[in-house]
Amino acid sequence: MAPDVRKGRFMILVTGGMGFIGQHTARALLDLGQSCVLTSYRVARDTSLISAEIGTRVFIEPLDIDDLPALRAIGARHAITGIVHLAGVGHPGALGPVDDFRAQTQGLLNVLQAAQDWAVPRVALASTIGVYAGTSAGNPLREDLPLPMTAPHQIVAFKKSAELIAGAVAIRAGYQVVNLRIPGVWGPLHRHPRSNLSVAPLLVHAAVDGHAPDFSPPLSPAYAQDGIDLCYAKDCGRAIALLQTARTLNHSTYNIGSGRATTNAELAAAIRQVIPDAVIGLPGGRDPRGAGRDFYLDISRIRADTGYQPEYDTQRGVTDYIDWLRSGHEH
Repeated sequence: MAPDVRKGRFMILVTGGMGFIGQHTARALLDLGQSCVLTSYRVARDTSLISAEIGTRVFIEPLDIDDLPALRAIGARHAITGIVHLAGVGHPGALGPVDDFRAQTQGLLNVLQAAQDWAVPRVALASTIGVYAGTSAGNPLREDLPLPMTAPHQIVAFKKSAELIAGAVAIRAGYQVVNLRIPGVWGPLHRHPRSNLSVAPLLVHAAVDGHAPDFSPPLSPAYAQDGIDLCYAKDCGRAIALLQTARTLNHSTYNIGSGRATTNAELAAAIRQVIPDAVIGLPGGRDPRGAGRDFYLDISRIRADTGYQPEYDTQRGVTDYIDWLRSGHEH
């Protein structure tokens, strides 16, 4: 049985907490009555989601996740009793084929070591829908599906190995690791709208800026009927916070998503409800080079164990995102 992590008030460390998903997770933890330590590495961001509570319930610490002494020093300054590990190491490919994996693995091991040093009961570890790549199973994708021993991308390879490494360490160290399998996330604070994983940020940003979306290489064209499980950022942050603070969890792996596939045509229609003259211009049908089906996640586990339910459908998400951008926040 998982440890009881809701005995009293506690401080959650969110590595990469000043990032896109990190700040939404922090906001959700605050809304649940928790305090947070958020790590930041070189990148300055809009902090409006959490700015009112910086210095009182939110504490920001600079950290290179590869630096174990610096990570341990955070634990000397704050009473850390839970960890959400979202931090990556730079951009994939930036360090070279071997050094990329070395840096990512070292960061993971540092977090697992700190969890042991601080005797935290639970570490939530960011994974990805990409670990299901290559499975022949139909929708929805369940957490208990056997995963193929292949990976189409180095991020997928690392996430698969991280789940195994963290799980093995947790057994010996005596704490719980929870794998968070996250799909395409979109919404406020998204800094990289040109992504093949989710075209939602690209379509919304282009519509707000008054121009057609740019699908020039390295992106592929987005076909109208192609889709994927999309999770609005506020839902994603809340799901992570619920898993981190749940009294008990019955599993070590949870899908986080909407539980359905959202097509590009659906996104385009939602955008035009708010911006009728938006120029989107998606080619019809499906990408002939694609898988021919839309993958989406089974979210029955997280619903059963935390009561999580997505609050943002496509239209509500698009409306909220456009309002955010139009209110002067960073693009």
